[in-house]
Amino acid sequence: MDDVEHVGGKNASLGEMISNLASVGVDVPGGFATTATAFRDFLSQSGIDDRINAKLDALDVDDVNALAVVGKEIRQWVIDTPFQTQLTTAIEEAYAKMQADAKSEFSVAVRSSATAEDLPDASFAGQQETFLNVDGIDYVMHSIKEVFAS
Repeated sequence: MDDVEHVGGKNASLGEMISNLASVGVDVPGGFATTATAFRDFLSQSGIDDRINAKLDALDVDDVNALAVVGKEIRQWVIDTPFQTQLTTAIEEAYAKMQADAKSEFSVAVRSSATAEDLPDASFAGQQETFLNVDGIDYVMHSIKEVFAS
Protein backbone atom coordinates (compact mmCIF):
# COMPACT_ATOMS: atom_id res chain seq x y z
CA MET A 1 0.00 0.00 0.00
CA ASP A 2 2.94 2.30 -0.65
CA ASP A 3 1.07 4.03 -3.48
CA VAL A 4 -1.83 5.53 -1.48
CA GLU A 5 -0.37 9.04 -1.62
CA HIS A 6 0.01 8.73 -5.40
CA VAL A 7 -3.19 6.97 -6.49
CA GLY A 8 -5.47 6.89 -3.44
CA GLY A 9 -6.64 4.06 -1.25
CA LYS A 10 -9.00 2.31 -3.66
CA ASN A 11 -6.47 2.19 -6.47
CA ALA A 12 -3.64 1.14 -4.16
CA SER A 13 -5.82 -1.69 -2.82
CA LEU A 14 -6.70 -2.81 -6.34
CA GLY A 15 -3.03 -2.82 -7.25
CA GLU A 16 -2.26 -4.98 -4.23
CA MET A 17 -5.05 -7.38 -5.20
CA ILE A 18 -3.80 -7.67 -8.75
CA SER A 19 -0.22 -8.23 -7.58
CA ASN A 20 -1.05 -10.78 -4.91
CA LEU A 21 -3.96 -12.69 -6.43
CA ALA A 22 -2.67 -13.00 -9.99
CA SER A 23 0.40 -14.81 -8.71
CA VAL A 24 -1.81 -17.52 -7.17
CA GLY A 25 -3.95 -17.96 -10.27
CA VAL A 26 -6.89 -15.66 -9.52
CA ASP A 27 -7.92 -13.72 -12.62
CA VAL A 28 -8.22 -10.06 -11.64
CA PRO A 29 -9.12 -7.55 -14.36
CA GLY A 30 -6.43 -5.02 -15.12
CA GLY A 31 -6.74 -1.29 -15.05
CA PHE A 32 -4.83 1.94 -14.69
CA ALA A 33 -4.91 5.01 -12.50
CA THR A 34 -4.19 8.66 -12.98
CA THR A 35 -2.02 9.99 -10.17
CA ALA A 36 -2.52 12.81 -7.71
CA THR A 37 0.46 14.46 -9.40
CA ALA A 38 -1.27 14.24 -12.79
CA PHE A 39 -4.34 15.93 -11.28
CA ARG A 40 -2.28 18.69 -9.63
CA ASP A 41 -0.31 19.21 -12.87
CA PHE A 42 -3.58 19.49 -14.81
CA LEU A 43 -4.80 22.20 -12.44
CA SER A 44 -1.46 24.01 -12.34
CA GLN A 45 -0.45 23.88 -15.99
CA SER A 46 -3.91 24.93 -17.15
CA GLY A 47 -4.07 27.80 -14.66
CA ILE A 48 -7.25 26.46 -13.08
CA ASP A 49 -5.61 26.35 -9.64
CA ASP A 50 -4.97 30.11 -9.74
CA ARG A 51 -8.54 30.76 -10.89
CA ILE A 52 -9.87 28.54 -8.09
CA ASN A 53 -7.75 30.29 -5.46
CA ALA A 54 -8.85 33.74 -6.66
CA LYS A 55 -12.49 32.66 -6.63
CA LEU A 56 -12.20 31.13 -3.16
CA ASP A 57 -10.37 34.16 -1.75
CA ALA A 58 -13.38 36.31 -2.64
CA LEU A 59 -15.98 33.78 -1.43
CA ASP A 60 -18.12 34.23 1.67
CA VAL A 61 -18.02 30.66 2.99
CA ASP A 62 -21.08 31.34 5.15
CA ASP A 63 -23.18 32.01 2.03
CA VAL A 64 -24.49 28.56 1.09
CA ASN A 65 -25.94 29.77 -2.22
CA ALA A 66 -22.63 31.36 -3.22
CA LEU A 67 -20.82 28.14 -2.31
CA ALA A 68 -23.10 26.17 -4.63
CA VAL A 69 -22.69 28.64 -7.49
CA VAL A 70 -18.90 28.81 -7.17
CA GLY A 71 -18.62 25.04 -6.84
CA LYS A 72 -20.63 24.54 -10.02
CA GLU A 73 -18.52 27.14 -11.85
CA ILE A 74 -15.24 25.52 -10.79
CA ARG A 75 -16.46 22.05 -11.78
CA GLN A 76 -17.36 23.41 -15.21
CA TRP A 77 -13.88 24.93 -15.62
CA VAL A 78 -12.38 21.49 -15.03
CA ILE A 79 -14.72 19.83 -17.52
CA ASP A 80 -14.15 22.50 -20.18
CA THR A 81 -10.34 22.59 -19.90
CA PRO A 82 -8.45 20.22 -22.22
CA PHE A 83 -6.02 17.75 -20.71
CA GLN A 84 -2.35 18.36 -21.45
CA THR A 85 -1.00 16.27 -24.32
CA GLN A 86 1.16 14.17 -21.99
CA LEU A 87 -1.82 13.18 -19.81
CA THR A 88 -4.04 12.48 -22.83
CA THR A 89 -1.36 10.28 -24.37
CA ALA A 90 -0.78 8.37 -21.12
CA ILE A 91 -4.50 7.67 -20.72
CA GLU A 92 -4.90 6.66 -24.36
CA GLU A 93 -1.91 4.31 -24.16
CA ALA A 94 -3.10 2.69 -20.92
CA TYR A 95 -6.59 2.18 -22.35
CA ALA A 96 -5.18 0.77 -25.60
CA LYS A 97 -3.16 -1.75 -23.56
CA MET A 98 -6.32 -2.81 -21.76
CA GLN A 99 -8.04 -3.23 -25.13
CA ALA A 100 -5.16 -5.31 -26.47
CA ASP A 101 -5.19 -7.53 -23.37
CA ALA A 102 -8.98 -8.00 -23.40
CA LYS A 103 -10.29 -11.33 -24.58
CA SER A 104 -13.60 -9.79 -25.64
CA GLU A 105 -15.52 -6.52 -25.68
CA PHE A 106 -15.22 -4.73 -22.37
CA SER A 107 -16.32 -1.68 -20.49
CA VAL A 108 -14.62 -0.05 -17.54
CA ALA A 109 -15.41 1.79 -14.34
CA VAL A 110 -14.04 5.31 -13.93
CA ARG A 111 -14.05 6.33 -10.31
CA SER A 112 -12.28 8.49 -7.78
CA SER A 113 -9.65 7.26 -5.38
CA ALA A 114 -8.83 10.26 -3.25
CA THR A 115 -5.55 10.31 -1.38
CA ALA A 116 -7.34 11.62 1.74
CA GLU A 117 -10.63 9.80 1.31
CA ASP A 118 -10.81 7.91 4.60
CA LEU A 119 -8.97 9.80 7.28
CA PRO A 120 -9.22 8.92 10.99
CA ASP A 121 -11.21 12.10 11.69
CA ALA A 122 -13.06 12.56 8.38
CA SER A 123 -14.45 10.47 5.57
CA PHE A 124 -15.15 11.64 2.04
CA ALA A 125 -16.13 8.23 0.70
CA GLY A 126 -18.97 8.42 -1.81
CA GLN A 127 -18.56 12.15 -2.43
CA GLN A 128 -16.98 11.95 -5.89
CA GLU A 129 -18.52 10.74 -9.13
CA THR A 130 -18.36 7.14 -10.32
CA PHE A 131 -19.06 5.99 -13.88
CA LEU A 132 -19.75 2.34 -14.63
CA ASN A 133 -19.92 0.51 -17.97
CA VAL A 134 -17.82 3.15 -19.71
CA ASP A 135 -17.17 2.05 -23.28
CA GLY A 136 -14.60 3.68 -25.57
CA ILE A 137 -11.73 6.09 -25.10
CA ASP A 138 -13.82 9.22 -25.70
CA TYR A 139 -16.23 8.32 -22.91
CA VAL A 140 -13.29 7.31 -20.68
CA MET A 141 -11.68 10.74 -21.19
CA HIS A 142 -14.94 12.55 -20.50
CA SER A 143 -15.60 10.43 -17.41
CA ILE A 144 -12.13 11.16 -16.03
CA LYS A 145 -12.85 14.88 -16.47
CA GLU A 146 -16.13 14.47 -14.57
CA VAL A 147 -14.35 12.61 -11.76
CA PHE A 148 -11.64 15.29 -11.61
CA ALA A 149 -14.38 17.94 -11.44
CA SER A 150 -16.18 16.17 -8.64
